[in-house]
Amino acid sequence: MTPRDAARDAEARFNLQFADNALLPQLFGEHDKHLERIERALSVALVSRGNRLAISGSEQAADIARTALLALYERLKRGEEIDAHAVDAALRMAQHRGANRGELSGEGEEIRTRKRRITPRGPAQAAYIKALRTHELVFGLGPAGTGKTYLAVAMAVDLLMAGKVDRIVLSRPAVEAGERLGFLPGDLREKVDPYLRPLYDALHDMIPGEQVMKRLSLGDIEIAPLAFMRGRTLANAFVILDEAQNTTPVQMKMFLTRLGENARMAITGDLSQIDLPKGTRSGLTDAVETLAGVDGIAMIHFTEADVVRHPLVSRIVAAYDQHDQRAKRPKSDERGA
Repeated sequence: MTPRDAARDAEARFNLQFADNALLPQLFGEHDKHLERIERALSVALVSRGNRLAISGSEQAADIARTALLALYERLKRGEEIDAHAVDAALRMAQHRGANRGELSGEGEEIRTRKRRITPRGPAQAAYIKALRTHELVFGLGPAGTGKTYLAVAMAVDLLMAGKVDRIVLSRPAVEAGERLGFLPGDLREKVDPYLRPLYDALHDMIPGEQVMKRLSLGDIEIAPLAFMRGRTLANAFVILDEAQNTTPVQMKMFLTRLGENARMAITGDLSQIDLPKGTRSGLTDAVETLAGVDGIAMIHFTEADVVRHPLVSRIVAAYDQHDQRAKRPKSDERGA
C-alpha cells in the first residue's frame, strides 16, 4: 500500500487550503511529482482534492510537510519557479525550523542580482548569507556543492549593483592537482584562467554576459591569482578568496591584511581538499585556529548535509569522509575490532 492509498483510511493531521488554484499545478508538480518527493522524504501521505490538501503522518513529519508546502506556495506567489531542488531546500529549512524553534529560519534572507533572486537552500546557507551581510570578514568552510563561493559572489554582485562597494575582487591560489603556472602552456592569462573559471561561471550566472565583460574591462570586477594581491590595499571593495585551503599561512596573512576601508572579505575553502605539497600547513587551517573568537569575524561551517548539488554528491562526500576516518584509525584499533 502506497502512502497515498493509506491516506484514504487515515485521518489527516493537517488540512491546507490554497486561495490561488492556478498555482497548484506548479506546487504539486507534473503528475504530482513534488508531492511524491515530499511523501518519500518524510513518510507522510498527501492527498489533494480541488484546492485542498490533506497531510497525514507522524505529528512532526506532517508539520514539516505543511511548513515546506506553505513556503513553496509563497515562493510561487512571488513569481518564482519550483523544481526538485526548491522542494528539497524547503524541506531542509522546514526541518531545521521544527528542530530549532526561534532560531534562524532563513526567512527574509535572499540575494538579488540582475538575472536572479537567490534564496537559501538550507539553514547553513541562511546563516552564511546573514553573516555576509553583517560581517566584514566571513569564512565559509565545508565541502564542494554547499554554495560557499556562489553565494559570496552573489552577495558581492548585490552590493556592487546597490552602490555599496565600488568593485569586486575575486582571487584564487594557483595550486591545483600538483600543476604550477610555469609548467602550463600559454601566456599569463591563459595560464591563470583555468584556475579562475568557477568565478567567471558564477558571475555569468548573475549578470548578463555583456555587462560582465564591460565591468571587467572597466575594473569594476577584477579576477586575479593570489600572487597579484601582495602590496595592495583593497578599499571600497568586496574581496573573495576561493579555494583558500591551498594557501600557505604566509599567503593567508598577506591576503587578510589587504582589507581596506569600507571593504568586505569572504574566504571560502574545504579543509578536506588540500592540494599543497605534503607537509605544508594550510593557511586556511592556520587562520581558522588563529582567528577563532575574534570580534567581527564570522565562521560558517558547512557539512555534507548542506550539499545542494545532485543528491549523489552529498553521498559521495559522506563516503569519502567515512573512508578518511577509517584511514586515520590506529592499526591496533582495527585488529581489536
